[in-house]
Amino acid sequence: MVVGLGATGLSIARYMQRSDINATYFDSRDEPPGLDELAKMRPDAKVLLGGSKLPKGIERIIASPGVSDSHPLLTKAHKKKLEVISDIELFARDAEAPFVAITGSNGKSTVTTLLYHMCKADGRAALAGGNLGEPALDLLVADKPDVYVLELSSFQLHRTQKLPAEVAVLLNVSPDHLDWHEDENEYRQSKYRVYREAKTAVINRADKDAAQHSKHCDRVVSFGLDAPAEGQYGLREDNDEIYLACGETLLLSTRDLTMYGVHNQLNALAALAAGDLLGLELESMLQVLVEFPGLPHRMQFVARVGAVDYINDSKATNVAAAVASIESVESMLVLVAGGDGKGGDFGELAVAVEDKLRGVVLIGKDAEKIAHALDTVMPVHFADTMGAAVTMAANCAESDDTVLLAPACASLDQYASFMKRGDSFCDAVEALKR
Repeated sequence: MVVGLGATGLSIARYMQRSDINATYFDSRDEPPGLDELAKMRPDAKVLLGGSKLPKGIERIIASPGVSDSHPLLTKAHKKKLEVISDIELFARDAEAPFVAITGSNGKSTVTTLLYHMCKADGRAALAGGNLGEPALDLLVADKPDVYVLELSSFQLHRTQKLPAEVAVLLNVSPDHLDWHEDENEYRQSKYRVYREAKTAVINRADKDAAQHSKHCDRVVSFGLDAPAEGQYGLREDNDEIYLACGETLLLSTRDLTMYGVHNQLNALAALAAGDLLGLELESMLQVLVEFPGLPHRMQFVARVGAVDYINDSKATNVAAAVASIESVESMLVLVAGGDGKGGDFGELAVAVEDKLRGVVLIGKDAEKIAHALDTVMPVHFADTMGAAVTMAANCAESDDTVLLAPACASLDQYASFMKRGDSFCDAVEALKR
């Protein structure tokens, strides 16, 4: 039984068709978006919509990442001890080329994209996908590459039984998706699971648990913001300039990075470490770092209007991501935040904005919760729309300040996606020019 008819569910259906495997398809929505495509692909397939009844005769469930274990149908499946797996489990069984598995609470899309371009720059045939871009199973249709580069979510890892990655990368772990996982410990263990069958590993030196979970790997390379030991990656200072470094070797001045922010320096170091484990040429990797501007909605510079910079980090969908964004801004800032907090603790946000917050404009479902957590004497404003929020932020900002959209929340209470939210912010900034 395939549960969920979103992008992942349809990729599973295509896999089933290629493999000539019959399946029952389920979606809790009465009119899921992929229904027409499924009907054309598998016109004779049994499709169940709405409800939560578990049909007889089901032996295995392949669940889309958006469907949590708390869904009544999956609860029943677990009680019956049915196998519940992810699309990544199927991918790992069928993939004939080595793959890199990249996960983390924040930064995984950027590192996945960086490593993909580094592979291409080094002349490797590479395909990227998973939680970013093309679903993993659709990558198997293309000609066999030299390497797959996969972004993996905690949801996918949680349901993957065996994941023999050539390189496993865990960027960071901070509380997130507590509305999906049973608790924070389950979420963390899902992330650390990326290392279990991995051949080699990239770890963040700030995460001592990562070192423990990866100690069985043949080779482990670390990254961090401190000065690195031989063969490891970090930052070094020379003549008042900060450099990406490997051991004592200075690689690239952080001023030459096109990407904005300290957290992107960490992302660059993690990509270099993964590329090192793949045997990529250093020159090719550094060229990518010089040219890559970053992904949209991830510390994306939008415009400078009236001596104020506007930065779109709509992808900061949890507190840790928003904190990283705030810490990357050197100027005083006006923060635009809010949305669906997914059960997160906004206390760390208050610490991050201390001494650098000009004001805050809050939107969405959990605006009041954020206001309570900030407990600040700085002006706090509430807005019903992004346009109103940006106008309020512009009125709060002073010369050379930054207006930063770092929501610390998911977007689905107001927008179809974080991309739509970011686009709305960009449109509102453009409207300021008129």
